[in-house]
Amino acid sequence: QVQLVESGGGLVQAGGSLRLSCTASGRTFSNIVMGWFRQAPGKEREFVAAITWSGGSTFYPGSVKGRFTIPRDNAKNTVWLEMNKLNSEETALYYCAARTIGSLSSTDSSYAYWGQGTQVTVSS
Repeated sequence: QVQLVESGGGLVQAGGSLRLSCTASGRTFSNIVMGWFRQAPGKEREFVAAITWSGGSTFYPGSVKGRFTIPRDNAKNTVWLEMNKLNSEETALYYCAARTIGSLSSTDSSYAYWGQGTQVTVSS
C-alpha cells in the first residue's frame, strides 16, 4: 500500500502561480511513477503531469507544457506540482496518484493509489 497526502491548494488570481505537494508513505517501489490529475465539476478527470521516481523522466500534456513542472525529492518521498500562468478554467480538485509500473502514463485507471485531492481555485 502507498498512502498519498496532498497539500498546497488555495485561491490564486489568473496569471498567478501555485505549488502543490504530495508526500508518499507506506510501501514504496523503486519503479514507481507519480502523477498529477485534476477534475473540475461536471468534467472528466484530466492528466496534468507525471514523473518516474527513479530516473526523473517527465511527461506533460500540451495544455500545461511549459507552464507546469513536477519536481521530486526522493529523500523526502515528495513530489510537487508547480503551476504558472494559471487561468480560471484550471479551477479543479487536483489529485496526486501513484502507479507501481515504471512507465509514464496519462491514463488515470493505470494509477492504483490516489490522494484525497486539494482544491485549486483560479479567480478571473
